[in-house]
Amino acid sequence: MYIEELMLRHYRNYESLHAVFENGVNVILGENAQGKTNVMESIYVLAMAKSHRTSNDKDLIRWDEEYGKIEGRIHKRNGELPLQLVISKKGKKAKINHIEQTKLSQYIGNMNIVMFAPEDLTLVKGSPQVRRRFIDMELGQVSPRYMHDLSRYQKVLQQRNHYLKQLQTRKQKDETMLFVLTEQLIELAASVTEKRQEFVQLLQSWAQPIHKSISRDLEELTIIYKPSIDYVSETTNLSKMIEAYNEKFDKIKDREIERGVTLFGPHRDDLLFQVNGKDVQTFGSQGQQRTTALSLKLAEIDLIHSVVGEYPILLLDDVLSELDDYRQSHLLNTIQGKVQTFVTTTSVDGIDHQTLKQAATYEVVSGTIKKRN
Repeated sequence: MYIEELMLRHYRNYESLHAVFENGVNVILGENAQGKTNVMESIYVLAMAKSHRTSNDKDLIRWDEEYGKIEGRIHKRNGELPLQLVISKKGKKAKINHIEQTKLSQYIGNMNIVMFAPEDLTLVKGSPQVRRRFIDMELGQVSPRYMHDLSRYQKVLQQRNHYLKQLQTRKQKDETMLFVLTEQLIELAASVTEKRQEFVQLLQSWAQPIHKSISRDLEELTIIYKPSIDYVSETTNLSKMIEAYNEKFDKIKDREIERGVTLFGPHRDDLLFQVNGKDVQTFGSQGQQRTTALSLKLAEIDLIHSVVGEYPILLLDDVLSELDDYRQSHLLNTIQGKVQTFVTTTSVDGIDHQTLKQAATYEVVSGTIKKRN
């Protein structure tokens, strides 16, 4: 899978842009604040229908314009696939092969990507929210059902929190509606948790050998999914999970009314990373934390390939300069000749690797992009 053409209209600092890329490594050079990360972000948004940098879609629209548009010509093993995403103040409209999609969940997954940016190096030591987002974005690409269930879960969670707040402030006294919302939430929570657990087991099977190789056979990586309910099992069992959620919500109902918020569920879950049995977040060195993050990102590439049958597009946004020579080489050796890759950097000086020497190079200056000969 690769993107050959990218067209932007009123996107960030681009009035308009038309770029043709190679099905290999594409290096995008430019000083800071010239727009190279905006190109990278636009490819990400075209795939995921949301940005990795902002939760406010209005930020993506060029100043004083009514809309922003991203179009891409994607090549997949079954042929060409034109994708289009229009972002306006009214919302988003997505087209696959010129046909408008009624739901964004039908659109996401048609173009698979893996993004690796400096903030991903904080995946291990960052907040649980960062790790939940990581799972949601990656799992959402390969499972439309997961996207659908997660979206429904978030809506019911919002309704339930609103009702708990009303019970807390005594604007409501009847708990029947809370019972109905809790039942709906539990069903969706169990489904989301089950799919996340399965995904984490699959991710570990790909990440473990990669981590072992980067650490020169000295370290064994274990990834553990930590649901907020007391449910521990090697295999997922939906009915037992529903039972565990029911017990938990029965126990804490009064406390939730008192606090006016849902205290348990997938929105409070976390991931735990262990190297040789020790928690990397607490006891790992910075090198171990970075190796873990790199292993996860490289594992995503293989995981997506194993599920959809094609390699995703890899976006390396200013991350090479954050890695030492050994990890840099491991990353570039892994992608060589396998994955269409976009690399943004202010300079390739100091990165001595054949992959970059053979790459197509583009220069970004003040919202324009030009290929170097």
